[in-house]
Amino acid sequence: QVQLVESGGGLVLPGDSLRLSCAVTGTSVRSYEMAWFRQAPGKEREFVGAIRRSGGHTYYKDSVQGRFTISRDNAKNTVDLQMNSLKPEDSAVYYCAAGLVVLSGIRDESGYRHWGQGTRVTVSS
Repeated sequence: QVQLVESGGGLVLPGDSLRLSCAVTGTSVRSYEMAWFRQAPGKEREFVGAIRRSGGHTYYKDSVQGRFTISRDNAKNTVDLQMNSLKPEDSAVYYCAAGLVVLSGIRDESGYRHWGQGTRVTVSS
């Protein structure tokens, strides 16, 4: 059974950094496309970034490009999201997801079969 467990959320100041981690059990992180999505209060869940299982290429939402970095640790079987220069609009519950998706659908949550429970990030002064 594939399970994803996120950790690392919290309350930070604007401009701070935070690192989220997604621990994967029941499969290898190399077996799936791994992605991060987020959902702010009153808004739909949205794509943040993803890393492909083959080649490790990464893709990001435009507004986080250059600030967020996804990385995969095959030995630890984790996928991390390093978030720098955080802004209040980055506040949301962040979800880790795993799926077998084609490149054209990598930003579409419907292609991801496995989801974590989420971890809350609040950016506020």
